[in-house]
Amino acid sequence: MTDAQGFLVGLVGSGIGPSLTPPLHEREADELGLRYLYRRLDLDRLERPASAIGEILAAARLAGYDGLNVTHPCKQLVIPHLDELSPDAAALGAVNTVVLRDGRAVGHNTDWSGFARAFDRGLPEAVLGQVVLLGAGGAGAAVGHALLTLGAGRLTVLDLDGARAGELARALGERFGADRAEGGDLGRLPAVLADADGLVHATPTGMAAHPGLPLDAGLLRPQLWVADIVYRPLETALVRTARDLGCRVLDGGRMAVFQAVDSFRLFTGVEPDPDRMLAHFTTLVSDVRVR
Repeated sequence: MTDAQGFLVGLVGSGIGPSLTPPLHEREADELGLRYLYRRLDLDRLERPASAIGEILAAARLAGYDGLNVTHPCKQLVIPHLDELSPDAAALGAVNTVVLRDGRAVGHNTDWSGFARAFDRGLPEAVLGQVVLLGAGGAGAAVGHALLTLGAGRLTVLDLDGARAGELARALGERFGADRAEGGDLGRLPAVLADADGLVHATPTGMAAHPGLPLDAGLLRPQLWVADIVYRPLETALVRTARDLGCRVLDGGRMAVFQAVDSFRLFTGVEPDPDRMLAHFTTLVSDVRVR
């Protein structure tokens, strides 16, 4: 492509300095011959609270941004400041991608589609009869939607806040059938995991700033498949422990890449190459390890 069309994109969230999303987008744009600047708008560095997302969005619109990726803790807070939501974002009540075009701000959710594609490629033919989901926040909502879309028979959502887990389960039940989702607190984990086919982890535990395991390692068994959405580090304590026990595992890297693929397409209208972006991601992770 020889077109010199340019794009200005940003990532808004807290503690996003280590994010690999900006270089991932920029490398793919280079391959496609696009001028593409991806800036971090870190709430911590800007010394702004999450509630300032409306002001940041307004400033981005005035500055001529083509779009924003939105991460923790702004995925729900940004919604009142948007002109429109895609059906998926409206159903999930969470936005991770905002397209700024023709004077309008339209919210999308590529977290759920990113996880679905990652799961298909990373855990092919995994049994989805009974699945346990840890975490009922914005990421959990996206993953729950993806799992039921993929055909999970029964999804049990567990969270430190059992009421929040119950609310997510009810919302999922309204879309997919009340008999397919239930919620509860973490006290139920030993019982439900004993009969589960798989476990998906969607909380911050395991991130560099929140190290550790999100559950007692003794609850894992080789028959379980285990998926983690955390990708910094790529091999979390959960992924490492589950793999050592003989579980099939899916790290958070593929989800990070495939949600970026979908966001890139929304921002530019250009189809990116998913395999090339996966290769770029692997290189970026290796570069971080070397440093």
